[in-house]
Amino acid sequence: MNEITVKPYPIFLGSEIDQPVPEQAFFHVLPVPYEKSVSYGGGTALGPKAILKASWQLEQWDGKSKPCDEGIYTCPTIDCSADAEQVINNIATATQKIIEQGGMPVVFGGEHTVTYGVLKGLKAAGIEDFGIVQIDAHADLREAYDGDPLSHASVMKRAVDMGIPLYQLGIRALCEEEMGYREKFGVHYQDADELVPNNITSIELPKDFPKKVFFTVDVDGLDPSVFPSTGTPVPGGLGWYQTLSLFESVAQQREIIGFDIMEFAPIKGFHAYDFAAAMLTYKMMGIVQRNR
Repeated sequence: MNEITVKPYPIFLGSEIDQPVPEQAFFHVLPVPYEKSVSYGGGTALGPKAILKASWQLEQWDGKSKPCDEGIYTCPTIDCSADAEQVINNIATATQKIIEQGGMPVVFGGEHTVTYGVLKGLKAAGIEDFGIVQIDAHADLREAYDGDPLSHASVMKRAVDMGIPLYQLGIRALCEEEMGYREKFGVHYQDADELVPNNITSIELPKDFPKKVFFTVDVDGLDPSVFPSTGTPVPGGLGWYQTLSLFESVAQQREIIGFDIMEFAPIKGFHAYDFAAAMLTYKMMGIVQRNR
């Protein structure tokens, strides 16, 4: 096996590939172990390292192609010891650097607040016109949660406040406030009670939806039978193949400019879920590769 070159975290797929120089890699994996506002179960700060470690058990061949042929660079881990605003700025700076190096950010959280920093980084890099497609159990459209506007439950409200169009998939837990914001900001959505019973595996984005898309996955968007390893599990979620098919349907219509995997909280002794998160990441890389 190759030596671990990004300490104290391993590099993604480090059992199979060497760490390239950033400019020679398309996928830039950014670990962000940020956890400050979780509202039920914790442990998301442990998610990035667990996913990276589990990725050493992946094969190069994902079943259809070798995403690693595009080059996978694992970025230094974001220091999450500062206050929320500073951490978000640190995430934004790292994301901007990835774009300027010609890479695609693949971000591991941490709680969903992390995505706000990524969005700010995309904007700072000059990508102004893009939309978000979100897989999640929760709408995350609260103005604030427990008085905190930078809560994980408010990240999509911060996004629409930035003027970013939003399409939500798999939501099955939201409040009246969030329903109101959906209407006010023209949020598109297909909730779990439509997607899951009808086994819907593809969506058609509105014609006026931006040509570039950032795709964010909160692992609680998948059913707890797939990912119980999250702080706020909700029954009735998306299946494994359904999730990948929905992602591919978006990749076939639009240019994916980055994606993230949020809210993964490993369960000690149950490494199957760590591996599932690593495989989900690599499968999504493969879909991006084949649709570039």
